[in-house]
Amino acid sequence: MRFLHSFITPLLLVAAGAAQAASSWGFDDAKLSVIPKKTGDGAKSKDVRQFNDKSPLAGTPVIFDSSDSLKLLLTIKENGKGKRPHQAFLVLRQQGTTLEAPFPLTVKDNGKATVEIKHSDLPVQFAAGKELLEASLVLASFGSSEGFNKPFFDIELTRDPNATPVVYEPALRYGKQPEIHHIFRADPKNPPKIVSAVFVLAVLATLPVLFVGWLVLGANISHLPKALGAAPVAHGVFFGSIVAMEGVFYMYYLSWNLFQTLPVIGLVGTAAFLSGAKALGEVQSRRLAGER
Repeated sequence: MRFLHSFITPLLLVAAGAAQAASSWGFDDAKLSVIPKKTGDGAKSKDVRQFNDKSPLAGTPVIFDSSDSLKLLLTIKENGKGKRPHQAFLVLRQQGTTLEAPFPLTVKDNGKATVEIKHSDLPVQFAAGKELLEASLVLASFGSSEGFNKPFFDIELTRDPNATPVVYEPALRYGKQPEIHHIFRADPKNPPKIVSAVFVLAVLATLPVLFVGWLVLGANISHLPKALGAAPVAHGVFFGSIVAMEGVFYMYYLSWNLFQTLPVIGLVGTAAFLSGAKALGEVQSRRLAGER
């Protein structure tokens, strides 16, 4: 008797484990309806089909026009009892490709579930293609119950010939691009020679006016030897820097660019500033001595 009791207990445990392992998700009372676009008080379904988890829809595919809505009603069950799973999707997969689109079902606690799909809800790849769509139900949740994933019917997409055609534009993908050849703006050109000649003559015409102004203001050329004797380097460098600056402007006009011109201007300007300060100091000393 003890032997029989010790033998029956493990059998019951094994049977309970097998029953628990055999539990799975499923559904019943599935109703698929194709509802046309409402034109008045309402419109009746033009195609209604019923099935369950043991008998997929056979025969012709479901015709889904661009103005229709596809509605699915069913009762989700776990071990024959209505229950709400953690995941419940109607998955549409384009036959011959790996493209698929999941549509979540709205499920109540008692397992009553529904999903409605409009033609505009479909990805553009589906709407633009001509392949059949395979519809599968995916049910799964936490626990030991086995999930459910099985195709049940096919969908054939049609479109109103008067509607705007669907155009599929491939998504932007990063990759090797064609070589880019940069076209830089051409260097600025000198103005016409006749314009340059006019401005040169205008500058040269001011030289007689400058000399006349010196004579009117009392410029004393006789002080030149004394100034050069007192500060020959300062006066020489100052005068040379002025001539050099004019030469820099001429080279910039002729061929130099800005990056070649600016360093030379900085060097010549520094020399002019230092030598000019020394030369003006010498001139001031003669003015204070009453020689001017």
